[in-house]
Amino acid sequence: MFVITHRKFFYIVSGILVVASLAALALWGLNLGIDFKGGALLEVNYSSGMPEKTDIEKVLAPIDAYASVRSVGESGFIIRLRELTDDEHRALLTELSFGGAHAATEVRFDSIGPLLGREAALKSLLAIALVIICIVLFITFAFRKVSEPVSSWKYGVITIVALLHDVLIPVGVFAYLGHSAGVELDTLFVTALLVVLGFSVHDTIVVFDRVREHLRMNKTLNQNKSFETVVGESVAATMGRSINTSLTTIIALVVLYFIGPVSTQYFSLALIIGIIAGTYSSICIASPLLVTVEKWQARG
Repeated sequence: MFVITHRKFFYIVSGILVVASLAALALWGLNLGIDFKGGALLEVNYSSGMPEKTDIEKVLAPIDAYASVRSVGESGFIIRLRELTDDEHRALLTELSFGGAHAATEVRFDSIGPLLGREAALKSLLAIALVIICIVLFITFAFRKVSEPVSSWKYGVITIVALLHDVLIPVGVFAYLGHSAGVELDTLFVTALLVVLGFSVHDTIVVFDRVREHLRMNKTLNQNKSFETVVGESVAATMGRSINTSLTTIIALVVLYFIGPVSTQYFSLALIIGIIAGTYSSICIASPLLVTVEKWQARG
């Protein structure tokens, strides 16, 4: 009952996090990678003698004044710049070897045109929107027999609120990271958001299903418990399971973040943030909102 009794406190915490995320988006926006805006990504490794980052930037300046360079590991760089032709790509690799003074080995090279980048961005937004719509329709259908005291479609609306909370927080964090550390978003970030949506709604459905079960028992056994008490008992009954499930997943992701490949590092971070936010919202936002909606109905 603690979560339900102190629900206003949890609303305030979530409100602060959401406002901070929206402020980060408004101030800095998202630093989109080549997957969405087009361009080239080149990762090079220096096995014998690593040049200075400033030397790499001097080589890139005549090719793309807005190119970015980031160190990776102990002997490599990830370079992001405009789209390159095959001839430009070969010439750049030669220049990055500095006349043989530093032997550059290409680890990977990706190039995407601006049209494909915009198409990927649109499809990513469409995918997230479709997932949210399908989730709401499923919950409305699954809880169609629950009409008292809160209608089934309101379970779906509450789920939307929780899912928006779960998406906005990692997006806000990555807006800040894009501004402060130059972190770029790629399609893996969208994949992470979709995973977070699925993970979060799973937790929410488990709690809602326990609410439905307790409501049926309350009616069958004539226990006459208030809706607030039923929801509080349902949250208490599922809290341990939700936290333990999320915790085991987060432990694996933390390990992947620290010892996994650089290409999946921010994917892991997005999942860690999103799963924490999703577990929090399932317990502390979605379920308490059922009680809040029920009380609003009673006043009306």
